[in-house]
Amino acid sequence: MANGNGHITPVEVDLTDQGITEHLSHKVFAFDRRLAYAMAGLGVLFILGIIGFVMRAVGDGFSDASRHEWGYYAAMFAFLLCTAGTAPLVAVAFRWTKNHWRRPLSRASEMFALVGILNLLWFIPLMALLPAIDLNGDGHLEVGVDRRTVWFEGPIGAPLWWDMAAMIGLVVCGLAILWVSARPDMSVVAARGSGWRAALMRKLAMGWQGTKRDWRRQQAFLAMLGGFYFMLLILVHTLVSLDFALSLVPGWKDSILAPHHALTGIQAAAGTVLVTIFVMRTWGGYGRYIGLDPFWAFSKVLLGLTLLWGYFWFSEFMTFWYGRDPTEQSVIKLVMFESYRTAFLLNFFFSFVIPFGLLLWNGVRKSVLGPTIAGASVIIGAFFMMVRLYVPAFNIRDVGAHSIADFEAGVGQAIPSQLLPVTPDVWDVFIILGGLSGTALIFLLGTRLLPVMSMWETKEGLLYMLVRPLLKGRYMVLGKPD
Repeated sequence: MANGNGHITPVEVDLTDQGITEHLSHKVFAFDRRLAYAMAGLGVLFILGIIGFVMRAVGDGFSDASRHEWGYYAAMFAFLLCTAGTAPLVAVAFRWTKNHWRRPLSRASEMFALVGILNLLWFIPLMALLPAIDLNGDGHLEVGVDRRTVWFEGPIGAPLWWDMAAMIGLVVCGLAILWVSARPDMSVVAARGSGWRAALMRKLAMGWQGTKRDWRRQQAFLAMLGGFYFMLLILVHTLVSLDFALSLVPGWKDSILAPHHALTGIQAAAGTVLVTIFVMRTWGGYGRYIGLDPFWAFSKVLLGLTLLWGYFWFSEFMTFWYGRDPTEQSVIKLVMFESYRTAFLLNFFFSFVIPFGLLLWNGVRKSVLGPTIAGASVIIGAFFMMVRLYVPAFNIRDVGAHSIADFEAGVGQAIPSQLLPVTPDVWDVFIILGGLSGTALIFLLGTRLLPVMSMWETKEGLLYMLVRPLLKGRYMVLGKPD
């Protein structure tokens, strides 16, 4: 909304404390027919995903011989980690930097912590599919016989229980951030509602009174938990990318893969939050809280992440390209230029070319639709990146070989059978649909318990704003939090 002089008037100037409380509390308890239809449709797709998983498990099992059938399942797990699993970092990062424009999106990004429960359950079958490090069980690790991993000393429980411990820590920390942040709103919802949801919120609020001590403790806990979440997130991205992708490809050595994987997750999380607040603004009835500022400001962050993504990919590629090592040449042929060329091209265009081409222009950044399209693009790009990393890794049977460059092609084949591309079957499609719908369904179920817009942060934002006249116009004066 313009004020007549070409300047944008923030939507917050029309809000009041009482109006925020009444509207957001009502959104939690009111029946929404469109939301009910959406949840029913997502529930059906989620059931299809469960059917796909059950049929895959019953038909193929979890043995080493059937690991190649689970490539798209592993790729979907990594994709959920990159999007929903990384999304809470958005709230953490912008709360640290005290950005005013992050208030409409903080709770939405934190709500994705609920999806961490699904991701944790998704991870359990992958533990059964990961081959042992000591393949021949002689107690000694030998190159060309045993599997080479980052666990070169083979500590007790490696890699499975260390990976699981990191995953559990990440999920618990994300849920703790959501709980600490939402306690003030839980107290309000409990006071204004009735039934089991209000009773549950009253228990979870744990006697929140809104005293100065309460607010200081909340601020301290959010800062501490945010730091732990960031560290655990990078650790999980590192362990997942190294244990479930790189170590399954004999001879693949890459120091850039883990940080590139983590950066892709941060970029995809930014896209996920942008698309989420666009849906909330357009169809969710939250347009009065979400103006242009979150999209305009976030688009600059996404542009920077996109440039970083291009830099990381170029560094990774040039290291292999100039090295001219047969193994490195085989790796880039596998994940980029031959076997999974289509997935790589889609990954490159959606993760870099399209968002960079869009966000390069200020007119696109200074809009609602432009950053949303760029955000959707990086989500698609992240999916195809996970496909080209995890599907080929799970398709290799001889994980103890010295190098994939030693694999020989069969009669009449140009590429060894273990390096051929794998196309998804109907169960893979069901699993992918189930993962996507399950994520959205859990998020929507969360909105029936908690306001998806943070009441206390929105009200806090009003305290820092004044609209004052200057010459012929009226302009917002924004205070800086301490």
